[in-house]
Formats: sequence, structure tokens, C-alpha cells
Amino acid sequence: MTSILSDKTSYQEVENIIAETNLQHVAIIMDGNRRWAKNKGLPSAVGHKKGVDSLKATVYACNDFGIKYLTVYAFSTENWNRKPEEVDFLMNLLGHTIKNELGELHENNVVISFLGDLTKLAPKLQEILYHAIDVTKNNTGVHLQIAFNYGARDEIVNATKKIAEKVKNGELSVDEISEDTVSQALYTSNMPDPDLLIRTGGEKRISNYLLWQIAYAEILVTQEFWPEFNKDSLANAVIEFHNRHRRWGK
Repeated sequence: MTSILSDKTSYQEVENIIAETNLQHVAIIMDGNRRWAKNKGLPSAVGHKKGVDSLKATVYACNDFGIKYLTVYAFSTENWNRKPEEVDFLMNLLGHTIKNELGELHENNVVISFLGDLTKLAPKLQEILYHAIDVTKNNTGVHLQIAFNYGARDEIVNATKKIAEKVKNGELSVDEISEDTVSQALYTSNMPDPDLLIRTGGEKRISNYLLWQIAYAEILVTQEFWPEFNKDSLANAVIEFHNRHRRWGK
């Protein structure tokens, strides 16, 4: 992304834009870790580790700017098809990162949660993730949702099953099913829909991510690989968001 943040555009102005536009929720497809590493002649593992640094920078930038919700795509239901050694590395990286960063994230008032089917993960990893949820549940800063073993179609199927079970049990009639009914059955039931979806790495596709929730999100594709993304990158995205005219179908 060509930088549009200049000396004339301060971080304070970015905060003002967020307050003015009521930008509450940013979702990110964190793409390009492996390509960033390949371009530098490095193993893909180095790209994934560098991506963790970008995530930390983005979480704290959201806190600074007043963005309440940040949802990031870390591991999709389709990513199980990658080489077993890479899958194992990503699982270990998540557990290692959460264990090592939990104290600092908690001190910075970050609320941590996970979107996806965690039952497919190793018990030790599940224990680490649920511990992070429990430790940070009463914090009041930015809400960080990490989509892990997540797929939007899978999420919608699971939501449909929940609703069907309620109808079957007589808790809900077919005529009572609404958009709100579906929204409340999704992993994101306790948060507003994303206002802005950012995809790094230049690819122009959604990749089975938050398909229901991004119905009216502004979409921004940046050529930056995820390990290159930082506070200025987020500020530029906010400025671009401010320059859009959201019509909500009108």
C-alpha cells in the first residue's frame, strides 16, 4: 500500500476519524508470510514468526486508535491440507505465542477469544487457548479474535444446526427465524459486524472468511505482505476507509 499517512496526518487525526465514522471492527486476512520469507531467501517458518510481530503491532495500534474489535484469520479449515510439518509448526507457534505473550496482552487490557472449531486441536493447545480466554475475559481494551481452524461455510452450517435444534425442540418457530437469529448463532454473536476487511499480500479473494459478517464491510487489498504490516499500515487503511462512501445498498 502506498503510504498516505504524512506529516499533515497525525495519529491523533486517525483516532478522530475512527470516532467520527464509528469504525468499531477491523477484520484482517493475514496473507503473505511465506511469500515474504521466500522473497528474502528465508524458510517459511521465519515469515510466520515475523507475522506474529505484525499482529502484536496491529493489536496495540487498535488499542491506541480506539478500534474496539480486531479479528484475524490465522488458520483456516482448509489449511489442514498443507504439509504436515507446516501444520504442526503453526499449531506449535500458536501455543507458544499465546503462552509467551499472554502476560503482556493482559497487562495491556486486551480481551482474547478464538473463532472456529477448537475441538479438533490437541488437548494441550486447547488448554492454552481456553486459559487465555479466561485470564483476559474481564479486560476492557481491544477485543482480539483469532480465527483458528475457522471456515465461514462451516460456521454457517453449525449455526444452521443450532437453529434447527431449537425448532425441533419447540424453542423457536420457523416464522421466528430472522437475520438476527442467524447472527446470534455464529461465533461472532457478541460483537458488531466488521466495518473494514483488510487483506494483505495482494490476493483478491475472501477465502471462506466471515462470509455472513462482511456483507457490507469495506474491502481493502494491500500489496504489503503481512510481515510488513504495522501501525502506519493500519492508519493508512483507516484513512482509506474514511475516503469511502458507505451506501448500505441505498
